[in-house]
Amino acid sequence: MSMCYYLCVLYICGLWSFTSNRKHLLSTLLSLEFIVLVLYLSLYYYFCMFSYNLFFVVYFLVFSVCESSLGLSILVSMIRSHGNDYFQSYSVLQC
Repeated sequence: MSMCYYLCVLYICGLWSFTSNRKHLLSTLLSLEFIVLVLYLSLYYYFCMFSYNLFFVVYFLVFSVCESSLGLSILVSMIRSHGNDYFQSYSVLQC
């Protein structure tokens, strides 16, 4: 049970990091990736503990990699268009 507690603490630390670092887009994306990594580890631990098949874990890993590449491409396009990654400089009305 200590591994479950450890993963819960890591997940809460990731959520705290996500809610406290709202200044830069890069730090927000990194904290989201940390949360996804903790979820991946917890799924792997759960499926190995109950000896389930690990296909779902592989699918989760593939979708998290796709999500991170999309986040990185959005970050690059926003930096090219605005010049920085501050949340205050982005406006919803701009295209």
